[in-house]
Amino acid sequence: MSATGEVSAGRPGRGRRIILWRHGQTSWNVERRFQGTTDVELTETGVAQARRAARLLASLKPDAIVASDLRRAVDTAAELAALTGLEIAHDEGLRETYAGVWQGLTHEEIIARHGEQYAAWKRGEPVRRGGGELESEVAERAAPVVLRHAEKLPDDGTLVVVSHGGTIRTTIGRLLGLEARHWESLGGLSNCCWSVLGEGARGWRLLEHNAGTLPEPVLGDDD
Repeated sequence: MSATGEVSAGRPGRGRRIILWRHGQTSWNVERRFQGTTDVELTETGVAQARRAARLLASLKPDAIVASDLRRAVDTAAELAALTGLEIAHDEGLRETYAGVWQGLTHEEIIARHGEQYAAWKRGEPVRRGGGELESEVAERAAPVVLRHAEKLPDDGTLVVVSHGGTIRTTIGRLLGLEARHWESLGGLSNCCWSVLGEGARGWRLLEHNAGTLPEPVLGDDD
């Protein structure tokens, strides 16, 4: 990150790619319970999702893997590491948003107990959900981790980042240079789906979002 607070895209023209991969399903996902930094394990379904997705992502021949140190991300990343032989770098900077008293509550309970705060967040206002982190603070800790590992890639190299839905969305928003109030427009990621950023002449750009199959090249007038 520069002295002005802007995130550098690195040297242009190197053709690097960043795959931001959300962890597999947990029991709290099924219950629509806000996880945040709570260390919840994958369900059997979540492990199966990770194994399926890992087979697809391994075919892209990634050069490096970095993951959140929460178990749901660690165990998801382990499936890809087992297929590729790559070591996983774990970084707490990639954890999900800390959401204070919201953590452990269901979606319905959050609306019932913290309805005004929830509504303000959905309007795009900077909100410390449950007394926790701002989305901009999550981006400030996560985006530099991603860029630091991306900078180590060879030309045309691929980095897989295994993290969490909220953290991935804010990181994408920051790397694309979007204003924080527009990050919600990116939409959420399904369990074990991923988004792909590619390096263009003017910095990072979004190539795939919430994908669950192998990325296809863009063919036509807008490539």
